[in-house]
Amino acid sequence: MSESTLASTTPSWESMAVSGDSRGLRGRPDWTDIAFFLLLAVGAFFALQNYDGAMDFYEKWILIGAVPFFAWMAWLWRPLRSLMVVSGGLALLAIWLYSGGGGLHQGDITRAETVFLLKYLLSSQSAILWMCALFVAATVAYWIGFVSKTAAWMGTGLTWAAVYAGTIGMLVRWREGHLLGPDIGHIPVSNLYEVFVLFALITALFYLYYERRYATRALGGFVLLVIASTVVFLLWYSFTRDAFQIQPLVPALKSWWMKLHVPANFIGYGTFALSAMVGFAYLVKEHGETRSIKKLIPLFVLGAVMCAEPFMFGSRQLSVTWMLYFGIGAIVVGTILALRGPISRKLPSLEILDDIMYRAIAVGFAFFTVATILGALWAADAWGSYWQWDPKETWALIVWLNYAAWLHMRLIKGLRGAMAAYWALAGLVITTFAFLGVNMFLSGLHSYGEL
Repeated sequence: MSESTLASTTPSWESMAVSGDSRGLRGRPDWTDIAFFLLLAVGAFFALQNYDGAMDFYEKWILIGAVPFFAWMAWLWRPLRSLMVVSGGLALLAIWLYSGGGGLHQGDITRAETVFLLKYLLSSQSAILWMCALFVAATVAYWIGFVSKTAAWMGTGLTWAAVYAGTIGMLVRWREGHLLGPDIGHIPVSNLYEVFVLFALITALFYLYYERRYATRALGGFVLLVIASTVVFLLWYSFTRDAFQIQPLVPALKSWWMKLHVPANFIGYGTFALSAMVGFAYLVKEHGETRSIKKLIPLFVLGAVMCAEPFMFGSRQLSVTWMLYFGIGAIVVGTILALRGPISRKLPSLEILDDIMYRAIAVGFAFFTVATILGALWAADAWGSYWQWDPKETWALIVWLNYAAWLHMRLIKGLRGAMAAYWALAGLVITTFAFLGVNMFLSGLHSYGEL
């Protein structure tokens, strides 16, 4: 498909405005945006006043800088305001319950087992388990949504509920670490358990943005498949390794750089995963009416490889859990391809799918680039060298080069269609190895979350 054809068929901001569709339009800041900015400023001031001793100089400036950043993000996409206000409010409730009513600066971690709301809803482990259950339920609802609009609507609602639960869990976990001891508390992005939660939340949030932007729920089942896979790995990792336990940071991670590098990195990972699943949907749409099995073999094989990756990384020995995971995953991929006809008719047009795939990769590449630069600066601060060709650094460079080449081929050579979709899927295989495989098979300076 040519550049001119895609430009004429892809919805633009202007065409949406003319048609009365304002899903993607920000509008000018109004009094609610100003009120939200002031609310964030008050929250930052409160944190600086009450938790001054838990932050160093740089962390305080990160907190101050977060106020205009999150206010700007919430102006770009206003559902973020509700997410931050509600999840922040419930996290404060949990912190107050930990204190026994004695103030937000006090607390007793053992109250997580005795206070009803903490035990079943608001402690970090309870909230994250709710997130896992809601994401799985949302995945099922989205797929049922291909035959029922009500179920599709429920899929969106359940995904939002999972995002709220996961955000609350991460915020409360941050406080729980400090309740365990002054040297234990840290931002919850330091190990595989915590970043798996972060990955699921980021992927879901970006999907929800595009769902609203393009007014389609048909992609939910595809994107939630990768999130449901994350949930399976998270639960396995949590209960077989007690990974949900909050542990002190290793010395190299005791740095304010972590608060910037890791979130930026996982915005990249999340959007790359989103683009891959949209690429899968694109190929299902393109082959929706074909009767040639040969044309589907490459897609099935690539889908099976993606299902097999956690199977390979999950344990050094074959286990029943990952054998079942691989088998069920292959069956799911095969079923989707077998039902490609009716599924494809519900999916958005190829032009829209192509546009979402491009936007997701462009956003992810930008953040991954920033994360790589921040990682180099962090390495120089921690180890005295910007780059040491550590396995994690090397594979991060491979991921970066892969998506740099994808964007180059699109912008310079007009890459479109099935080739771009297959490349996005293959990119997720590469990214997954960089994320998990390096920890499994290659030791190095970044081996903080071994499997």
